[in-house]
Amino acid sequence: YYVTIIDAPGHRDFIKNMITGTSQADCAVLIVAAGTGEFEAGISKNGQTREHALLAFTLGVKQLIVGVNKMDSTEPPYSESRFEEIKKEVSSYIKKIGYNPAAVAFVPISGWHGDNMLESSSKMPWFKGWNVDRKEGKAEGKCLIEAL
Repeated sequence: YYVTIIDAPGHRDFIKNMITGTSQADCAVLIVAAGTGEFEAGISKNGQTREHALLAFTLGVKQLIVGVNKMDSTEPPYSESRFEEIKKEVSSYIKKIGYNPAAVAFVPISGWHGDNMLESSSKMPWFKGWNVDRKEGKAEGKCLIEAL
């Protein structure tokens, strides 16, 4: 496979750039912060997590991957319950806007430490991997690069 990555900025001041990048995409990686308060702000009524997921769907991005980032900063660090809480809430929202959560890979990651980015992390032994069920077939993996 050939993959071109377009890093669309997440900051509200750069929403025009985010729209330009997203409109060219076949797949989007929605990065959701797992830190206390950060996730809640993003998923709130006017939060950026909601806004970006809605824009991606509206702009025709049919394939979505969710990276639950900053797992190292959860309480306790690398918390399974925090990941599951975020997965449940994000699944509920993306279903409302038109995505099928069963077709979305959710991967707990720490970009800072590289956990579950390129290979499975020993810091999250509870994470057995992601699996998706799409029209094209089923897929599974353990880290973000495999989801791509």
